Amino acid sequence: MRQLTALDVQFLNAESTTTTGHVGGLSILDPSTTPERKLTLDGLRELIGSRLHLAKPLRWRLLSVPLGLDHPYWIDDPEFDLEYHVREIALPAPGDERQLAEQIARLTARPLDRRRPLWEAYLIHGLQDGSKAVYTKVHHSAIDGVSGAELIGVLMDTTAEPKSTEPPKKPQKEPIPPPVALALNGVRKLALHPVKAALQVPKLLQHVDEVPGLGRYPGVGLLAKAGSVLDRVTRQGSGRHEADRPRLVAPATPFNGPISPHRRFAYGSLPLDEVKHVKNAFGVTVNDVVMALCASVMRRWLVDHDALPDQPLVTLVPLSVRTPEQAKDAGNQVSVMLAPLPTHLADPAARLAEVTSAMVAAKQRYQPLPASWLVDFSGMLPAALGGLAARATMRFLGATAPVVNLVVSNVPGSQSPLYLAGARLLANYPVSAITDASGGLNITVMSYDGKLDFGLVACRELIPDVWDLIDHLHDALAELTKLAAEHTREA
Repeated sequence: MRQLTALDVQFLNAESTTTTGHVGGLSILDPSTTPERKLTLDGLRELIGSRLHLAKPLRWRLLSVPLGLDHPYWIDDPEFDLEYHVREIALPAPGDERQLAEQIARLTARPLDRRRPLWEAYLIHGLQDGSKAVYTKVHHSAIDGVSGAELIGVLMDTTAEPKSTEPPKKPQKEPIPPPVALALNGVRKLALHPVKAALQVPKLLQHVDEVPGLGRYPGVGLLAKAGSVLDRVTRQGSGRHEADRPRLVAPATPFNGPISPHRRFAYGSLPLDEVKHVKNAFGVTVNDVVMALCASVMRRWLVDHDALPDQPLVTLVPLSVRTPEQAKDAGNQVSVMLAPLPTHLADPAARLAEVTSAMVAAKQRYQPLPASWLVDFSGMLPAALGGLAARATMRFLGATAPVVNLVVSNVPGSQSPLYLAGARLLANYPVSAITDASGGLNITVMSYDGKLDFGLVACRELIPDVWDLIDHLHDALAELTKLAAEHTREA
């Protein structure tokens, strides 16, 4: 039995009639590399079933504490049903990429059943080119981007011949505490919570203006400075507020505001060698190029919709703070930072230069924050109030001026070919989540086998033309590649 952290619970609390808390991936597979030259539901179930003991979160289900007095626990599901979790569907003819994306959009909009382990996998037949697809979704309360990538590593192989795994040990029945014991333990923690929270105040107060959404309100900066002084006095802390830093203010856009429960999804790949050519020509990082591409894409979309702000967009960028010691841990070891996306600049070279300096500044800005700050802030409220506060905050932030405009996330993946049940993985497109507070668009990219695989999730009503963004993405790379060639010749 393993208790969820305060941050893990926030991904449960954030769920509503319009917001889901799971993340996922769309894997495109070549079945011709299997011995039978086909990928079947039975074969997929057999593979996953043989490795469940290596991917323990796939067997966990939630155990709630009565009256919400404490955070829930993960327990091994005594009634685990693999057939429920691994399913198959087929696309109608002709089975093109847009039909596949529409099916994924509908699947990702459906919440997971909290009475069962929080994941599902779908084998999808009927693709136009004869390939197969597997769409998997797992609740964010159980994994983050890095642990999700490691989960892929458990289920995938490096050759078409599936690796042999040690058979699972005979499972021992896990004792489940009675509801009364869980409630009493929750009451004890509730009584101690004010003391624990008070001890965290000096450390966290100095960072309160870095919490997305709070920094724009009058007095919060002054409160953070006071916290910095208090931290120095009580803890000999660093006291980071020696100088003021300019605040990032997200402009209004057509894709910010309350989201609907319906989604759009689009996907596409870019060659990593072209991205690296741009990187090397301008002396920047791959992530800088990715952010510049996103700036170009969003600028063109905003221009097309006659909605280009005269200031940069503000992006929320997730960061992994997972240490080597936490490599095999499930749950979330993440933080976030805010960074400007220079959509207000017309020149693509200027956008790339601005992105590079902005990312350096953003990392310097957030470097003083403790790696655990997001977890610590999440734990300031008692468990019984956490869900109510999270949902109220989401509704409030969605109804006011935007805190951030969109999420852009870059997740590292394998650069060698991978196989699932013998079928070669051709591409692996992330399928992430959106909320009222984070905007109606999420752009997540995963590197794999010489490509950058982009997955775009959008609110169906706010960005119905999400496939235009994929077209703009290819145009943006062509533009930067041309500039890189010119820059190299001039050098």
